Amino acid sequence: MDTELFADLERRVETLVERYISLKRENDLLREENSRLLEERDAVKSRIDGVLRKLEGI
Repeated sequence: MDTELFADLERRVETLVERYISLKRENDLLREENSRLLEERDAVKSRIDGVLRKLEGI
């Protein structure tokens, strides 16, 4: 019985570690995507500001 309990515990720990690693990878990917989107947003904002400055001159 003790062997079964330890085997079950070991499987659960392995599953948790795998899930942790998977979530960590996903988090890293989401951080990269977020950074890319922030840069893209800043670029669009700059373009819009440029267009607005041109319109103010009209």
